[in-house]
Amino acid sequence: MDDCKLGVMETRFADLIWSNEPLTSGDLVKLSEIELNWKKSTTYTILRRLCDRGFFQNRDGIVTSIISKQEFTALQSEKFVEETFDGSLPKFLTAFTMRKKLSDKEINELQKLIDENRR
Repeated sequence: MDDCKLGVMETRFADLIWSNEPLTSGDLVKLSEIELNWKKSTTYTILRRLCDRGFFQNRDGIVTSIISKQEFTALQSEKFVEETFDGSLPKFLTAFTMRKKLSDKEINELQKLIDENRR
C-alpha cells in the first residue's frame, strides 16, 4: 500500500470502523452521525474512498477492514523511518534517545525484540 496516510477525519472514521467491525453500512452511517456529525452522503463518500485505497471493504452492506489498525500503524512507522532516517532504525533510535532517555523496561523490551529477531 503506497498511500498509507490518512487525514485527521479519515483517521477518526477509520478508528470507528476498526473499533466496531464488522458492522453494517447503515450502522456505520448512524455511528458517523453521532461521533463525527456526518451526513449519510459524507459517510459513504469517505467509505468509498478508503475502500478504493485498500483500507476497508463493503461487501453486501457489511463493512470490514482489509488492513488492521496494527498493520496500518506499522506501515506508517516504516514509512516515517524510511522518509526521515533513510530507512535506518539505528538512526531513528539515536534521534529518539537524544531528548528522551529510555527506561530500563524499554531497554529490556528492545533487547528482547533484538534477541527474537536475531537468526
